[in-house]
Amino acid sequence: MIVITAPTGNIGRRLLSLLVEAAPAHGEELRVVVRDPARLPEAVRDRVEVVTGSHGDAATVERAFTGADAVFWLVPPDASAAPEDGWSGFTRPAARAFAAHGVDRVVGVSALGRGTAQAARAGLVTASLAMDDLIAGSGVAYRALACPSFFENLLEEAGSIRAEGVFTDTVAADRRAPLVAVADIAATAAGLLLDRSWSGVDSVPVLGPQDLSPEDLARIMTEQLGRPVRYRRRSLDDLRSELLGYGLHPEFAEGVVGMKRAKDLGLDAGAGRPSRPAVPATEFARWCAETLRPAVLAAPAAPAAATTPTAVTTPEAVDAH
Repeated sequence: MIVITAPTGNIGRRLLSLLVEAAPAHGEELRVVVRDPARLPEAVRDRVEVVTGSHGDAATVERAFTGADAVFWLVPPDASAAPEDGWSGFTRPAARAFAAHGVDRVVGVSALGRGTAQAARAGLVTASLAMDDLIAGSGVAYRALACPSFFENLLEEAGSIRAEGVFTDTVAADRRAPLVAVADIAATAAGLLLDRSWSGVDSVPVLGPQDLSPEDLARIMTEQLGRPVRYRRRSLDDLRSELLGYGLHPEFAEGVVGMKRAKDLGLDAGAGRPSRPAVPATEFARWCAETLRPAVLAAPAAPAAATTPTAVTTPEAVDAH
């Protein structure tokens, strides 16, 4: 039995689709934990067992993990809470349930940065790495999917790209770092969840095929969208003010700022790519052509008023980064 948390999010829904097709051939049954079962695709509702509730709730995970062999774990960022509460606090009931129900393997979505000089002061990334330690301490075999920023973050800027030809971030224009497509994270998770041969605790970097700077992204977007696109850098102080203006928890807002500062100092730089990655990495140009271009063409002619700030997306789940 494989349990999937956050099955309607950007990563989870792709993972669920992959596992629904592949699990029967591996003799695996599927169970999902979801607040609102109506959000599950109709095509899969009759092919999975559904546990209704939040996977941060002790009673819910007790039901969900009974008889489970493997769990996909993803924490949805909570901008109303301090990062430690949002990641480790949310995960503690699950960590106890992993041990109580003898779950063998857990695959979690986390972040790059472990072992770097910046990791201890990287805000949301630091909170995510502490969550990994909590899960590993439960005694399960654990694979942390160590992710950089997601290509999909740019979808939140589709209106600005269409109207002004501009996207923004806080890192230096020439700071090269890895990025990744959400589909590659889901595919890597699926492979690990279906593989019963691994044990122990480790991180699995999930990276795109090359490091790219904002200048590189602007150049590739210009080529693929057929219109000029440029990068505009914003200050960390401006970002902090915007986040607080949205009413985010002050410690969460500072966690975003800390993460952004650490990335600009090279938190994600230098991550080694495996010689044989578990799944073929998606090229940014291909992602632009297939995903960003349709979103830009469909975006409002002028940037719409945001309901949540772009910077809240984190390396932990596009559901964060």
